[in-house]
Amino acid sequence: MEKSKVYFTKDISSQGLIKIFEALNRELKGKVAVKISTGEPGGHHFLSPQLIKPLVDKLSGTIVECLTAYHGKRFEAKDHWQTIKDHGFYDIAPCDLMDEDGEMEIALEGGKHLKGHNIVGTHLKNYDSMLMLSHFKGHAMGGFGGALKNMSIGVASKNGKAWIHSWGNTTEPDKCWDFADNQDAFLESMAEACKAVVTFFKPENMAYINVANNLSIDCDCDANPHAPEMADIGIFASLDPVAIDQCCYDQIMNSADKGKASLVNRMIEKHAIHTVEEAERLGLGSREYEIIDIDK
Repeated sequence: MEKSKVYFTKDISSQGLIKIFEALNRELKGKVAVKISTGEPGGHHFLSPQLIKPLVDKLSGTIVECLTAYHGKRFEAKDHWQTIKDHGFYDIAPCDLMDEDGEMEIALEGGKHLKGHNIVGTHLKNYDSMLMLSHFKGHAMGGFGGALKNMSIGVASKNGKAWIHSWGNTTEPDKCWDFADNQDAFLESMAEACKAVVTFFKPENMAYINVANNLSIDCDCDANPHAPEMADIGIFASLDPVAIDQCCYDQIMNSADKGKASLVNRMIEKHAIHTVEEAERLGLGSREYEIIDIDK
């Protein structure tokens, strides 16, 4: 069986982003959603608007986001819109808060926890294709955040996030944290949510880019993230969400950078790789990959 291709460049720049997207040879057709994290106010590791603008322009893309399940500055629509503006994204491209006008269920087959559906913003139906443009870093609950986290928790509506965090037990944000005792069920639910999104768009209408910079142990949803302790790595791109996250995980685990220790510990402590394992089991891709260095 042919290994999935993961493209790589050390060039963390707007030009590097465009070059690695072009290496995928994937045309994203129709109205293109570019899913990023706009970042919690106070944090500053989220992808720079200036970094991503040329690629978003090239795709004639719309930056899309959803409300959070925790009470911060992105829990209510008016506050999230202010964050989008304050962080500079509103100035570089059209932006869309996908669950601002409500939510809808999208079908899921083969899941163990989410009872046949994922919950997303109603605006998702307005898009024909999606680029998961993810900042790869640590995460306090998932261990790491990359393409799969961005596609699951990131695309889910506020109540959909609660649905995933509680592994199908509640859609109420204030109650979902009562189910944080079953880590593997949460990780499996993230993979299930990813399957629903891929089924909705179809694999041929999706692409994945992970920017491995500002490698904090904390997510961009953290208002006071820990300072990065290891050096930036580069940009990864693939048509396989399983392969790209497995590759980034391996890059951290096998790095010679001594600053990796806290991030490695975070990923191991949270059993982070299990999301990737479950996504493979659900047929979203392969953990077997080959890296193609486009700088060579």
